[in-house]
Amino acid sequence: YETVREALKPIGDMERILTRVALRSARPRDLTRLLSSLAALPQLCSELGHCNAALLANLSEQAGNYPDLVELLRRAIIENPPVVIRDGGVIADGYDDELDELRKISTGAADYLLEIEQREREATGIATLKVGYNRVHGYYIEIGRSQSDKAPAEYIRRQTLKNAERFITPELKEFEDKALSSKSRALAREKALYDELLERLNEQLALLQDTAAAVSQIDVLSCLAERADSLSLCRPQFCQEQVFEVTQGRHLVVEQVLEEPFIANDTLLDDSRRMLLITGPNMGGKSTYMRQNAVIALLAHIGSYVPASATRLAPMDRIFTRIGSSDDLASGRSTFMVEMTETANILHNATPRSLVLMDEVGRGTSTFDGLSLAWAAAVELARNVKAFTLFATHYFELTALPELCPTMANVHLDATEHQDHVVFMHNIQEGPANRSFGLQVAKLAGIPAPVLDAARDKLRELELGDARPAAAAGAAGSPAQVDRFSAAPAHPVVTALETLDIDGLSPREALAALYELKARLD
Repeated sequence: YETVREALKPIGDMERILTRVALRSARPRDLTRLLSSLAALPQLCSELGHCNAALLANLSEQAGNYPDLVELLRRAIIENPPVVIRDGGVIADGYDDELDELRKISTGAADYLLEIEQREREATGIATLKVGYNRVHGYYIEIGRSQSDKAPAEYIRRQTLKNAERFITPELKEFEDKALSSKSRALAREKALYDELLERLNEQLALLQDTAAAVSQIDVLSCLAERADSLSLCRPQFCQEQVFEVTQGRHLVVEQVLEEPFIANDTLLDDSRRMLLITGPNMGGKSTYMRQNAVIALLAHIGSYVPASATRLAPMDRIFTRIGSSDDLASGRSTFMVEMTETANILHNATPRSLVLMDEVGRGTSTFDGLSLAWAAAVELARNVKAFTLFATHYFELTALPELCPTMANVHLDATEHQDHVVFMHNIQEGPANRSFGLQVAKLAGIPAPVLDAARDKLRELELGDARPAAAAGAAGSPAQVDRFSAAPAHPVVTALETLDIDGLSPREALAALYELKARLD
């Protein structure tokens, strides 16, 4: 790939240049860039000829060769033209005889003016006499104010300045008409030749566009080959089995900016395990883990090697994401509305062949509303949509879903606490997380100590007020986190029914109890 990439260096953005050619708006430097690009095609095709791949052979044939256009552009355009054609100086000498003749008249003007100046100095005896030109008044003879009275009678006054007088002579006027006419005619001829050149290019525009498409594809493939070699990527294996299996997957972008080694993680999704419920602390790596799998799937589908030691996957139709928080105030949509719109799009359009990333669904509203929506969305994705799904959440209650849906599985990113500091392990483990480490992350962010102390007190109060005491939950082996579904107190009628001895009641007592319960409800 190195020799191919070297051959690609002289080639510019042909698609952009050809678009301007088609619109007749190409600038002179666009054409010189097109010339260098077309001139580099033979070397590129020669390098591709050393490759055995059928795709590269087809691309080499599609790239083609344009010796006639190369010769035409080389003869027509100077090596370093001006930016625009407006002022001329673009068409090379020797390309057009008429243009060369008109330019000869213009370029010979300077020598002729020097000749006139020398002759008039000798005739008038005025050593300071000068012949000049400006765009407003044309050619003129300038004499200082102190010697203007020595001007011959045939001199016609053209302009009076503070310290000089400017004159015109019939001879100078005749030369001016001829010189200016040749200059404007040369510019018009040059513009006509330039337009003709664009027309010649447009005659082969379709072939040139095919060439640009082939070169673009070769460029992408060579770049992917270089990245695969430099970043130790592996070749993904596609299969008909419904599976997404990644061994030691990495996130390419995060990996490049980290000073310490990136911690790779495995992923396994198949027919029996279609959704991973990902829990763990903030900054633990949940989003990175989810996105790296999406990047791996995307790279595999564009024909690239992927950042993993091995990858096996089924073809996917689309990748859906619900990640991050953003609003659309200009359209009147809040952060939560944007989140729900994205979630709705996923639930309506995802298929069993899709990859879905859901990160923190339901966080923009009240706890019970958000938890209920996240619960229902997860169940819908697992039971009906059946897409491969990575579902990250801080709602611990969702970790009970695998008991209801066998195709769900709990995984978490590990972290440990040392002297009130949290250490993120960035390592995927089976099972749910036992803590969120929210206060420790807040401390890392710089939240003031009094605020953190107040938060700890409030957290302790909430945990003690849970219907399921934290100590009992810990003893049972469950994470000591508030369960929002079990925290709500039971209704008094439900409590009365639970304590009612139905079998021990007589018919009359049962009817009286029923009236009493009805009264409580009312």
